[in-house]
Amino acid sequence: MTTPMIKVLAVSWLLALSACGGGGGNGGSPSAPVISAEGLWTGSTSTARTVTGVVLDNGTYWLLYSVPNVSVLTAGFVQGTGTSLNGSFSSSDGLDFNISGQGINKATLSASYATKQSFNGSVTSPNLNSTYTFTSAYNPDYDKTPSLSVIAGNYVGIASVAGRNEAMTMVINSQGLVAGTGTSSCQYAGLAVPRAKGNLYDLSLVISGSNCATGTSSVTGIGYFDSGAKRLYLAALNSDRSNGLVFDGVKP
Repeated sequence: MTTPMIKVLAVSWLLALSACGGGGGNGGSPSAPVISAEGLWTGSTSTARTVTGVVLDNGTYWLLYSVPNVSVLTAGFVQGTGTSLNGSFSSSDGLDFNISGQGINKATLSASYATKQSFNGSVTSPNLNSTYTFTSAYNPDYDKTPSLSVIAGNYVGIASVAGRNEAMTMVINSQGLVAGTGTSSCQYAGLAVPRAKGNLYDLSLVISGSNCATGTSSVTGIGYFDSGAKRLYLAALNSDRSNGLVFDGVKP
């Protein structure tokens, strides 16, 4: 092959490589990181309550809140599905499941977020003519890998459904099977499954027994275990969101 021909081929190859974006590249731009309100959030409200909230990767959220000025007693949760866009998170289908006498009420949630930093906003319940604000910070616990061996054990706490709060003992075994009995002899049985993303557990339970406040019902929801405090939070709703369950318990 002549020298001029070699030079022509070399130049052609370099031009083609440049057009493809350089050696080894595919010409495409790097994938942008996902920017959303996803995560585990802990903070407080303008009504002197503590909040422990999760926003899942699909936009579903569960915002648990305490009794005013008593952080160790859960008073309910707000649940719904929201949309993250340019630092704003909004939800119009929220439901406030309150176990301190206010019942179940529709709610809206509006918040601003900085990914893996802060999640601050307000919750409005038109039926109650009330609005409160909350501020929260990202909890890096969310980045850990959930494990059934971590949550396995015995718990003592308070279980609440619409119309009744009762003390309950709960056992979770190493396969994720859940079994609990309340002081009313109401039975709670089901399964906890580690989520593929986030340090959380998908929960499904059947509540049954002649003394159960709402009869037999099935609920699904979310669980979070605070390993430092050895505290388990469970929140769940039935299919039409007319009844739910809150459990807040600790390993003795």
